[in-house]
Amino acid sequence: MRVVVLGAAAGGGVPQWNCNCEVCRAARGPQPELQATQASIAISADGEHWFLINASPDLRQQVIATPQLHPKPGHLRHSPISGVILTNGEVDAVAGLLSLREGWPFTIYAHQRVLSVLKSNSIFNVLDEKRVRRQPIEFDTAFEPVLPDGSPSGLEILPFAVPGKRAWYLESAPQPESDEPGDTLGLRIADKRSGEYLYFLAACAALTPDLRQRLQDAPLIFFDGTLWRDDELIAAGLGAKTGQRMGHMAMSGENGALAALADLGIARKIFLHINNSNPVLFPDSAERKAAEKSGWQIPSDGMEITI
Repeated sequence: MRVVVLGAAAGGGVPQWNCNCEVCRAARGPQPELQATQASIAISADGEHWFLINASPDLRQQVIATPQLHPKPGHLRHSPISGVILTNGEVDAVAGLLSLREGWPFTIYAHQRVLSVLKSNSIFNVLDEKRVRRQPIEFDTAFEPVLPDGSPSGLEILPFAVPGKRAWYLESAPQPESDEPGDTLGLRIADKRSGEYLYFLAACAALTPDLRQRLQDAPLIFFDGTLWRDDELIAAGLGAKTGQRMGHMAMSGENGALAALADLGIARKIFLHINNSNPVLFPDSAERKAAEKSGWQIPSDGMEITI
């Protein structure tokens, strides 16, 4: 199974368009290598057909920068993208769908709560449902995404509930009658032929006993790396919300990801969805050294992994 990190940053990317924090200043100036697009990965069992995990607002730029996702030579219209699997309804997970409106068949897989958000917003009707199917997925029910011709992909996806929150633009909307989760999913992604697998959790508010059990001895995880400390945005003067209020664990602290996942025997740990406020982005920072000492990687856009 092949994995490409299309984007490693949290909402807004690095640099954010209207932010002049230390990281954003450096990314615009002396350290352009800090630039990153919004979080998404692409996965493939055969290296030819690819599935996106979330569709960030930067998707067009990401596709251009990723040769694996370019149209096949000799075809006037073609895309290796066979489907998009959504883990939440946030803008930075769904807005990129609008960049896939030029009439290529693929399938959107998402929990019914997220599909209802797409259905209620008529702008997503640019994705003609005769070509772009919308397939509901359920917690703890594995499925095999299919290729545009209906043939099997060779991947097995198991969605599961993760502590999180509703998309911020929906917070003022009436709560649904059911209190069933559905706003934040984690994914176990496996290659059916080899049995190799990884976990993807771009947002996670807490490490529950169930999550601990799932992640135990995993060969690879992509995990929420939004903030270094819970009050980071407040301390930097960039916002009024804590990480917990936004549905994200911090990296550091007694209940942070470094401590919480330290004893689970995970072979390879990669932070994703890293906010521009997070000092771990600086390669020479104390925070980066602490993360790497704990066995974590900070990825860059375009990084490819084969498992």
